[in-house]
Amino acid sequence: MTDLASRPHAATDEPTSSPEGGPTLSSQGEPDRPTHGDPYDGDPHDPQAQPGPPHRRGFSAVLADLAAGDSPRVSVGQILHAFGDRAFGALLLVFALPNALPMPPGTSAILGSPLLFIAFQLMIGRPVLWLPKLITERSLKREDFRTLAAKIDPWVKKCERLLKPRVPLLTTPFADRLTGAACFILSIILTLPIPLGNMPPAVAITAFALGMIESDGAAIGVGWAATIGSFVILGLFAGVVTAGLQYFGGPLLRLFGF
Repeated sequence: MTDLASRPHAATDEPTSSPEGGPTLSSQGEPDRPTHGDPYDGDPHDPQAQPGPPHRRGFSAVLADLAAGDSPRVSVGQILHAFGDRAFGALLLVFALPNALPMPPGTSAILGSPLLFIAFQLMIGRPVLWLPKLITERSLKREDFRTLAAKIDPWVKKCERLLKPRVPLLTTPFADRLTGAACFILSIILTLPIPLGNMPPAVAITAFALGMIESDGAAIGVGWAATIGSFVILGLFAGVVTAGLQYFGGPLLRLFGF
């Protein structure tokens, strides 16, 4: 079949307007193609007419919708459903970010348990996040969720402006398993009663989560750097505790004849 675009235009190939004011037709009865990259939607099989991929809503937008709901409480199951295929990163962020900010004592112990469960599934390569009914039915009062969302919203929006898909080496399925292993260990550290020791691992998990949500390997790299920092802080704390026990515990043990 002869390619019309490759032949010189003859007088008979001049386009004529359709009486209905639709797309112009050539003498062969075919729609006249637009030029210079103009959009064309006359032919559904034309690649130019195909719609682009749907825009993925940002984490902050989904969080705002959850906070603006009408039900008196917001459950973990609702959060899981709202984020869909981004549930791993989204729930890691929801449970980790509050611990990276000044929060009441005991918060890390409450939020650390779901983190352990989520990170373990990520570590073993489970394709879809599953949570037991015991966790999905846990909920917050709507007002408390709105307060929490209002606190983290400015931080999330700042991060969203910086995040973009890059460094794909750190966003592969194998890399996700390594990220899950790191988050699992960090979640254990997060639940330990270490003064101010919950913030570094929470920052690391938050960076991992943001990187997973936006496929940003650079953010995941920041998470690995923060993970190393968390281990260093844990080591220093363990050294201080050990030295304190040796310094104060030795005389006490000798006092009681041990």
